[in-house]
Amino acid sequence: MTTPAITIADIHAAAAALAGQIIATPCAEARTLSQITGARLFLKFENHQFTASFKDRGACNKLQSLGAEERKAGVIAMSAGNHAQGVAYHAARLGIPATIVMPRTTPFVKVRQTRDHGARVVLEGEMLAGAFAAAQRIAADKGLVMIHPFDDPFVIAGQGTVGLEMLAAVPDLEVLVVPIGGGGLIAGIATAAKTLNPAIRVIGVEAALYPSMYNALRGTAEVCGGMTIAEGIAVKEAGQLTRAIARDLVDDILLVTEADLERAIGLLLAIEKTVVEGAGAAGLAAVMAHPALFAGRRTGIVLSGGNIDPRLLGEVIRRNLVREGRIAGLRVQISDSPGTLATIATLVGEAGGNILDVSHQRLFLDVPVKNTDLDLVIETRDAEHLAEIIARIEAAGYPVRRLSTTAD
Repeated sequence: MTTPAITIADIHAAAAALAGQIIATPCAEARTLSQITGARLFLKFENHQFTASFKDRGACNKLQSLGAEERKAGVIAMSAGNHAQGVAYHAARLGIPATIVMPRTTPFVKVRQTRDHGARVVLEGEMLAGAFAAAQRIAADKGLVMIHPFDDPFVIAGQGTVGLEMLAAVPDLEVLVVPIGGGGLIAGIATAAKTLNPAIRVIGVEAALYPSMYNALRGTAEVCGGMTIAEGIAVKEAGQLTRAIARDLVDDILLVTEADLERAIGLLLAIEKTVVEGAGAAGLAAVMAHPALFAGRRTGIVLSGGNIDPRLLGEVIRRNLVREGRIAGLRVQISDSPGTLATIATLVGEAGGNILDVSHQRLFLDVPVKNTDLDLVIETRDAEHLAEIIARIEAAGYPVRRLSTTAD
């Protein structure tokens, strides 16, 4: 039997090292979400960490493991997001010089936030692979210590403290649902959870566009790539240490679609009043997409991070309103005569709808010259209310076609 990369003793040591350095985040029951999903859900709010991500734990634990000479030389990390901020913040707090290599395509807001934490930022490479190669080169040239985002025993042990806290708060959890990028979080949590309770099930979640750990454990070759809202777990290749731990301790890996992730972000905002990024919503997305696997079970979900761009969050909210029928686009065929627009507006208003936008389509050649298409964007209470409004307009003699404004 091979010696494990980390043990429960390593995670307990990390917990002691992190005491007072990071936030012991709440793990609270989500009653309304439990009613919606059919599972009994407990949410671990890692989006409440100072940098809004669990990455604070692994970064801080690794930094505190360094000797005096290593601290003096400084550290380097490669990341386009949460790991960068975790390393930068805790390095500055501990008086350790930090260099963060980020791809040139990293959004400016993330570059600025990382600099604001006191790190020197180097923009190299178009993608993460190019940035990582640059980080390795700079580390060798400058004698810096590399802080890997996931494939490091101290980082994994730090992330494992999430599992310790969850089981301390809710000892009888039956299932843990954990997002997977490179695998550091699930490797640490699985090590802690399976040691404390061998019967607990540990379920990983990946974005369907980036099934890297899924491929590694199942021997499949699903394509990794594409634009995902869960950029925090958009990793094309799982770590070596993390996949070895996951192979032994992770019971299953589920894949979730972009629509699943968007719905979960919206529900957490609307019901729990908490902001999560795409990766942070992956656990809830999996429970909603596979309800039979979790029905009636005490299920812990890790909300791994909350760093989502406000503009993107606004778009997610709008798209979810469209999915729920609370905002809809309608095309109404009317005669091009005075008063008809007022009639349609009255019909919508009397039915309790609110018109957000309206436009005439007179110039399209597929519309008879004496007719016009009237495009409406309306606000309703729900899908049933929308159907009532459409029925009222059609009963008055005006054909209606619902316009597609989003895609699942």
